[in-house]
Amino acid sequence: MLPSNADTIVAIATAQGRGGIGVVRVSGQHSATLAREILGKLPVARHATSCDFLDKNGDTLDQGIAIFFPAPHSYTGEDVLELQGHGGIAVLQLVLQRCLDLGARLAQPGEFTQRAFLNNKLDLVQAESVADLIDANTAEAARSAIRSLHGEFSAAVHSMVDELIFLRMLVEAMLDFPEEELDAVDAERRNVLLSSVQARLQQTLDYAKQGSLLREGAHVVIAGQPNVGKSSLLNRLAGEEVALVSEIPGTTRDVIRQAIQIRGIPLHIMDTAGLRESVDAVENMGIARAHQTLHRADLILLLLDASKGITAQDEIILAGLPADIPRLLVLNKIDLLDSNVALADSAPYAGFMVVGVSAKTGAGIEELRAKLLDKVGWHDQESGIFMARERHVRALMLAQTHLSKALAALASAELFAEELRLAQRALNEITGEFTPDDLLGEIFSRFCIGK
Repeated sequence: MLPSNADTIVAIATAQGRGGIGVVRVSGQHSATLAREILGKLPVARHATSCDFLDKNGDTLDQGIAIFFPAPHSYTGEDVLELQGHGGIAVLQLVLQRCLDLGARLAQPGEFTQRAFLNNKLDLVQAESVADLIDANTAEAARSAIRSLHGEFSAAVHSMVDELIFLRMLVEAMLDFPEEELDAVDAERRNVLLSSVQARLQQTLDYAKQGSLLREGAHVVIAGQPNVGKSSLLNRLAGEEVALVSEIPGTTRDVIRQAIQIRGIPLHIMDTAGLRESVDAVENMGIARAHQTLHRADLILLLLDASKGITAQDEIILAGLPADIPRLLVLNKIDLLDSNVALADSAPYAGFMVVGVSAKTGAGIEELRAKLLDKVGWHDQESGIFMARERHVRALMLAQTHLSKALAALASAELFAEELRLAQRALNEITGEFTPDDLLGEIFSRFCIGK
């Protein structure tokens, strides 16, 4: 259930811990009353006012800046009071408790942004982008989240919805006047409109997938026989010694995870136990975990010894890899080769994307990084990408499916109209026009408290 908007909420809006400045934020119909009690007056609207924060006896709790934002010109669309004081843990708790004593309720995670959504200050995509901007770990992710917050993603969705509405009006007119035959001009107009919205949807989906990759990253699993250099490659990609390296086969017993960035794109690299037959019970547990990890990967790096080529054991490993997950053959130890052979052109590797590296010297690592991005679906582009979540991508793909069904149902106006309606509904779920309360609760529960 969504919380009620009738009460006044309060929370510390700055991060936990000691800092130079701490902010206590209040939103709701009693914000002005709280301001008068705590400050002794109501500050001039939207002006920073230096004042004391007072307890119930009139003694000073803290000194700072107070800003009052009357509704509807505030972040939440309600009366909002911000008390910007010192960032000490104890003093912030004193100010927070004073607000609670005056009748405010402690805000739930994301409740301020949720109220902004419910009061039509933000649509759902923009509300989600607030959390994405806070959580952004790279400059590219932050820029993408800002584009979504400014409404670029929402504008793209609304534009497609407008086209669908116009197309539905045309089709509904055909249904309302069935005695009038559809002339060639109307049929051509319908087909052009459908083709246009399909093209825009495909472009938006491409941008959303890129944004989803920026937000979520990709899971890359390094697999192969023991002693081919998996841990050394992980260390080289990470730029630090995160995995133990030894000449003893079977050193890696568990999955080792390391987050890296390539051109600002987050990748979660996982080093797994060498895949082989073993009588060691602990090593077999690691091998079993390696197989489980392979099935959850977005990309598999099958590491081979370049000096040996594809062995019979490598063929067995290749045959056992999940067929639906992309893979990249990485030939390690090219520093041991006598000459600079064209590895990708060698007959045993035909049909595979291949890159040769030396985890020891660093040779070929930059080419590997580039191919990693290519295989996970990243395309360099200057603009257009907006932060997207898995639910956005799913909704866009669902709308795409309904438009494909609409194209196949051109001969039946009723079925055609129904598929258009379902496509529009899928798009409207992105911005929140048609969104169940339980989904809203799930979305906003992932926000930090005070935002």
